[in-house]
Amino acid sequence: MSSMIAGVSALASILLAPFALAAQVELDTGVIEGAAADDAGGVHVFRGIPYAAPPVGDARWTPPMPPAAWEGVRSANEFGEICPQGPGLAQMTGEALPTLSEDCLFLNVWTTAAGTDANQPVMVWIHGGGLSLGWSHQAIYDGVNLAKRGVVLVSINYRLGALGFLAHPLLSAESGTSGNYGLLDQVAALKWVQRNIAGFGGDPGNVTIFGESAGGTSVQALLASPHSKGLFHRAIVQSAWLTDSNYAALTEGSPAGPSAEERGVNWVTAQFPEADSLEALRAVDMDTMNTAQQAGFGVHVTIDADFMPDHVLTVFATGKQMDVPVMAGTNTDEGTMFVGMLPFNTVADYEAGTKAGLGEHAAAVLALYPATDAASLFQAKNQFITDTWFVWGTRNMLAGMANVPSAAWQYHFSRRSIANPMMGAAHAAEIGYAFNNLTGPAAGNGTDQALADAMIRYWVQFAATGDPNVDGLPAWPAYDAESDQHLELGDKIQAGSGHRKAAVDKLNAIWAARAGIASP
Repeated sequence: MSSMIAGVSALASILLAPFALAAQVELDTGVIEGAAADDAGGVHVFRGIPYAAPPVGDARWTPPMPPAAWEGVRSANEFGEICPQGPGLAQMTGEALPTLSEDCLFLNVWTTAAGTDANQPVMVWIHGGGLSLGWSHQAIYDGVNLAKRGVVLVSINYRLGALGFLAHPLLSAESGTSGNYGLLDQVAALKWVQRNIAGFGGDPGNVTIFGESAGGTSVQALLASPHSKGLFHRAIVQSAWLTDSNYAALTEGSPAGPSAEERGVNWVTAQFPEADSLEALRAVDMDTMNTAQQAGFGVHVTIDADFMPDHVLTVFATGKQMDVPVMAGTNTDEGTMFVGMLPFNTVADYEAGTKAGLGEHAAAVLALYPATDAASLFQAKNQFITDTWFVWGTRNMLAGMANVPSAAWQYHFSRRSIANPMMGAAHAAEIGYAFNNLTGPAAGNGTDQALADAMIRYWVQFAATGDPNVDGLPAWPAYDAESDQHLELGDKIQAGSGHRKAAVDKLNAIWAARAGIASP
């Protein structure tokens, strides 16, 4: 009899488990229900929460609007569809490309404190992908391990490619400006956090935004935008993609390229020559639009005197950014992923192409990045991309932090991949460590796991306090231009100074002379 009772009890537990593990949170739009994460540990995950209305039909290329309310309990157990994009990132990561839809403005929340007043620090993750690829629930962004450390983790989708960043005179005539729709989506998500995160046990007064690559670009832009003031309180900038051409003024060209509107007109004319009105452009079906944006839409942040008052580095150089603590850094080998994008297959082509592109400044650049054979050409291209796409912007941003009272902290991630040594400490390699979501050989390696355990603690400590220093780990010196210190995160964790300083100082001089201005 006792064994029968035990069996019935066990069966009841199994049958009732899904109900016991569900968790409900009341939002400003209605009640949602999530469930325990697969590995439990007290973490609940709420997937596919709409933070804005679908940007479809007449709402294509307009600022995000509030989401509609619903009655009853909405399930939050499935991730939302993702914003239109090509298959490139999915092919690179080996993940299946999720279903695409213009109705893609969803976010996800991981927490151990749903329905409590725990007031945990909140971290909002902005994915990378060149502002053209990516989604909020890539496997490496799983928030379980951050939530287990007392963080409420939010990850968001935002509009990408032409659907997220097209500037055009017709759009500007309609609303006064155009472009930056994907960044405005991020602002809408942060406003949603302010309204709703307390229901998940999060503190709306302690929000950290963080992102990598184009996510880092986004964090920089949000730091510089008046639209985001008061919506977050700390920022982590991981390998921000910033060049002299991925910002463009709305109506004025520069030595780096045409105006944002001219770029938009050129693209629309090439892709949709018969579309002579916004009505016609908005009537283009999603698949056709997605094919067109993959055919060569060059994404950029638009300097529009509204969302983005000036180039982000000018904002930092004049001390007009948000006055919040900032943690920022880059990886040793950011460029290995992108060397194929530089069309130089021989040393002779490399030297000729550099001279053609940079004229009188070519000799200085070739001296910084010398190449004599195939091996040194690969390294020259790697270092050139690492410096000019990532380190240059990060160092100049950090220098601008001297203009506000809040502290800054610099890191340099140098841990080389054991799965693919040729890639070195590659672009995006630090993400798995910061989330403590290691995969492949690194997951079973003691050095890698120790680094991941340390990095997640630094990231969480910064989110909680604005200072990454935590008991039991090597001291992380604050950044200032004079001492120029950083923390190296690699085989060892140790302080250093002057990371790529001489190269960036030379690049600053070249860029200023080339553009005829003191800042990009």
